[in-house]
This record gives sequence, structure tokens and C-alpha cells, in this order.
Amino acid sequence: MKHPALLATACFLLAGCTAKPPADALFPLEGGHRWTYRVTTLSGDDSIERETLTLRTLGAEALPLLDTKSAWRRRSDSGIDYWLRADETGIYRVASKTDIQVEAVLDKPLRFVLKAPYTVGTQWQATTTSYLLMRRSEFPREIRHSHPSIPMNYQIEAVDGRIDTPAGPFTNCLRVKGVGSVRVYADPASGWRDLPLTSTEWYCKGVGLVKVQRDEPAQSAFLTGGSRTLELESWE
Repeated sequence: MKHPALLATACFLLAGCTAKPPADALFPLEGGHRWTYRVTTLSGDDSIERETLTLRTLGAEALPLLDTKSAWRRRSDSGIDYWLRADETGIYRVASKTDIQVEAVLDKPLRFVLKAPYTVGTQWQATTTSYLLMRRSEFPREIRHSHPSIPMNYQIEAVDGRIDTPAGPFTNCLRVKGVGSVRVYADPASGWRDLPLTSTEWYCKGVGLVKVQRDEPAQSAFLTGGSRTLELESWE
């Protein structure tokens, strides 16, 4: 996949031990799981791109950069590894590493995937970047190069949602909404504008993340935006 960071969005229960997480976990972490997602990107120039993304859980392991505690490792076939933990505060990412990095990079502060309690109204903040906003003529075109860390506010909107995916329907799912904005020079007529970034994520018990909808509209003469949908095709 050309844009693996989406699962940052798109990609994050243990604290210091390797006990098996509960079978109904909203974000399963124990080793041996595999998720395949259908990824559809609609660009501002009306082009459509379709890809697949596969994530695997590799089990708990020590990460020397952290401490004496272990963390659950996840790997994306886009070449990124993530290390996660969970405790009474929620599920959070503690480090990540791309294939071109020598060693893992710690998350400071910790990056929550889901914050407890898992009830309607729970809020938290994590950084994101722009994955779809592009400059029409400047180089580099991607806005993420000039804005690598953008605050996004998340909130649990529902805990009993129903969602249809290529892998089938799911019920009693937790729905999370993320809202942020990036300030960029839109065009001479509009000047500097705050462009919205929104993300909606669905997590279902025993399966985990089943869908992500990301929207980054531009409505600018100098910029293009778009939307991206990630949907579960299969899991084990």
C-alpha cells in the first residue's frame, strides 16, 4: 500500500506480561491474527485507486528501547511494525519502525488507539498527518511533508453500531470519530485556510478494526483532496 500511515491511523492489551487478551477484545493483540483490507482512494481529480493491505499480529516481545516490559507487535505488509500495549487506560501504541529505519522510534507521548472507558463520549487526542491533500504544481506535492504532525481530536460516538463490510456484517461495534484541520495556503483568492481532516473508525468485539473512512476535501485552485475507505475483506 502506498499510504501505510493511514492506519495510524489505521494501525494500533498488555502491560508488562504476555497474558492472552480477552477473546472479545476491540483491538486483538495476541499473535496469530491476520486481517486483509480493501482500500479504495478517490482523488480530487476523480481518479480511483484500489489496493489491499494485510496486517498480522506477531505476539509479545521485548523492545530494548522501552523498558523491561514486553509489547505486542503488529506488522503491515507495507513494511511498518508497530508495538502496542493495553491497560486500564486503554489501548496504545508505544513504538513503530519502517523497513528503512535501523531501530524502532518511541511514541512520545504514547499514542492511544482506543482510550478507556469504552463508552460514548470518551475523548482523546493523537497526532496525524494529511494523506490525501496534494499541491497541484509545487514539489513535493504531498502536504504531509510540510505538516507531518497534526493534532486530531477523537471521540467515541457509539458502542452499539452496525456496519457492513466485504467480510460480512458486524454488530455491537464501537464507532470513533476523529476531527482535525491543517492550515495551508489555498490560493490567492482565499489565502490561508484551515482545511478539515476527518476520520471515522469502527471496532468490533473479537475482530478489531473493520472499517475506516478518511475525508480530506480541498476545494481549492492550488490543492486537490480526496477520500479513502478501508474495509475488512477477511480475518483470522
